[in-house]
Amino acid sequence: MIQQGRGGGWIIVTSFLAAFALTILPLPDWLAQVRPEWVALVLIYWCMALPGRVGVGVAWIVGLLLDVLRGGLLGQHALSLALVAYITLQLYQRIRVFPLWQQAVSVLILILLHLLLQLWIKGISGNPPPALIFLLPALSSMLLWPLMFLGLRRLRRRFRVS
Repeated sequence: MIQQGRGGGWIIVTSFLAAFALTILPLPDWLAQVRPEWVALVLIYWCMALPGRVGVGVAWIVGLLLDVLRGGLLGQHALSLALVAYITLQLYQRIRVFPLWQQAVSVLILILLHLLLQLWIKGISGNPPPALIFLLPALSSMLLWPLMFLGLRRLRRRFRVS
């Protein structure tokens, strides 16, 4: 029996590159405060869709790249994204069967965990904690999850990413 090779790795990489671009896109101050966590959303999707290809290792590498991109502490995003990926991999079979609105609530919880871990790391490094407005990206990420999910699923099916 001939086994067909994995395809579409470039779609996964391209989706992460697009998420990086959306992360550094300049926005007005009032809008930058509610910027969704694009990289985390893409990571959660690929961990749910292809748990054998995108996991904690990919999350760590993507997190390190995000640390360099944002100029933060090296390993800060890597740690929080690796934890988000680990939890997603543990629960992906349950989350995938949820309707989109329940998936969005699960994404809200995962993004909140990501943001709270970021806050904890910043606190340990001596930075003063910001106001509670830093949690707004979790809400915007939750609201964008259905569009993100449907768009990435369409790409995955169109290009037969497996």
